[in-house]
Amino acid sequence: MQKPVVVGIGELLWDMLPEGKRAGGAPINFVYNATQLGADGYAVSAIGQDALGDEIIRELEKSHIHHVLQRNNYPTGVVEVALKNGIPTYTIVEGVAWDHLQATAQEIEIVQKADAVCFGTLALRSASTKKAILTLLKNVPDKAYKLFDVNLRSNYFSHELIDTLLQEANVFKINDEEMIKVQKLYGLQLSDEDVCHWFIQKYNLRYLIFTAGEKYSSVYAANGEKSFIETPKIKVADTVGAGDSFSAGFIMGLLGGKSMREAHKQAVATAAFVCSKNGAWPEYK
Repeated sequence: MQKPVVVGIGELLWDMLPEGKRAGGAPINFVYNATQLGADGYAVSAIGQDALGDEIIRELEKSHIHHVLQRNNYPTGVVEVALKNGIPTYTIVEGVAWDHLQATAQEIEIVQKADAVCFGTLALRSASTKKAILTLLKNVPDKAYKLFDVNLRSNYFSHELIDTLLQEANVFKINDEEMIKVQKLYGLQLSDEDVCHWFIQKYNLRYLIFTAGEKYSSVYAANGEKSFIETPKIKVADTVGAGDSFSAGFIMGLLGGKSMREAHKQAVATAAFVCSKNGAWPEYK
């Protein structure tokens, strides 16, 4: 049976955690988990011609992730991650390699065969990478799942950017903290559930994923179907990459022929597993 092709487009970097560095970047975290769940995973990004770039390639290959990585004269991306009670805060270094991504024939060829792609706001903070990613998204097949994880970081987002990316998406993921900011940006004063329905209708989405951390998560479909699951109580190591693993579990469930409800259950189980381990790329047994 042919594996589904899943592509993450955007930031690839080292999370500098208190216990040491770990490979990361939201779209590639998504690909890592999708690969562990049976996908043919591809990382599309840019890294520096430096030791950190060499190391991240080895990390991808060790995890059986295919990669289409441009190497340029900017440093490989890093994020300083501080943890307080397992909850991460991020200091994202600017002017790094993934800020200078180009849309070449090689990247376009990869996304044209994708069954699912994942992207967020952060990588579009630079004009160069914004242009490249929007070009790549135009080449993704209409039938593919195009998952936009809003993933708000620092001040690297705006109403205009979110609107632009939602027009390219058919699956939208947002968490409870992001919902507050997005409601303000859009001038909405509705319940979380009403906002979810509003986004589905406005942007003609197939699914909207709403996560509320340790409380619950809900998935909404264009046909009005809803799935609600309380978050299981587990011993949390940290929540780095939790949302990305949730998205991977959900999309891989759909690609495997599961119903929305069953895909949601797989998403919750995947995120719980990742939260029980350190870092965004835990070893699957």
